[in-house]
Amino acid sequence: MRGCCVRTLKGQTRMLNFPANWRFESPGSLSDEAVKEIEELIRRITAAGNGWNILEEFKSSFASAAGRSSSWSSSESWAQSDLQVYVQDAAKNAPLFIQAFYDTCEQLKAAGTPVPDVAFINRALAKGNAGYEIQPPNLIVVPNDRGVAEPAQQSLSLDQQAQNMIRASLTTSEQFLQQGKNRPAVQEVLWLLETLSTAFQGVETPSGTIQGKYFNKIIADLRAKHAGRTLALVLEWCTSLHGYLSSPSGGGIRHGADILRPELNLQDHEARLFCNLIRSYIFF
Repeated sequence: MRGCCVRTLKGQTRMLNFPANWRFESPGSLSDEAVKEIEELIRRITAAGNGWNILEEFKSSFASAAGRSSSWSSSESWAQSDLQVYVQDAAKNAPLFIQAFYDTCEQLKAAGTPVPDVAFINRALAKGNAGYEIQPPNLIVVPNDRGVAEPAQQSLSLDQQAQNMIRASLTTSEQFLQQGKNRPAVQEVLWLLETLSTAFQGVETPSGTIQGKYFNKIIADLRAKHAGRTLALVLEWCTSLHGYLSSPSGGGIRHGADILRPELNLQDHEARLFCNLIRSYIFF
């Protein structure tokens, strides 16, 4: 039994250094051979300690690398299956994949779990023809058969900039959750929700132009112009959650909490619920 949803490992993420734009535009996927090599290392690591907890640590890291969120699996076998999904998603961006594996190993090592050293990891990457090598604190490109090159520098469109902002904000929120910083995690996605709503200012719809300039007005206008549709219902839920989290007598996230109500400190499961709800509204 895992006991509760609190992560067993705490500490700051040790991020490898590599070109910042690789975090937003993948320079290439990791080879299937390298992915298999890393999966084999994960199997060996889980065999050396508390397998379920270790799987959850890797699962959370690879989910974050893939721009997704994860929650504790209902069983160890499900954790293995969920991890495989996140590993495949994360492999679409080789640097983020390698960083997720390396960072988790560092955290596990700090907690006393035996993990492969950097030289061993590099041998696995080389055997899998990954095209990268870890030279802490850097991740560098090395020659391989596939060739790995940084994508050409180009100006981003407004849509790409928005997508980058969304991914960065969701990743930040997920990292806060992993570090037990529940209030900042919810604040981050609530800010993102409010920010995205401004994209609808002046938008023409079959029922007229969106007139509002702020979250509540924009959402109310959108609801009115999409009455009777699923979007109107989702926006109603969105407004209710936003109102609760904003109120000092509710969640106390946006406008501050009542200092005489210490029970408003967010628990892990509450923060995860709020973050997941807001993410679902954003993706919808």
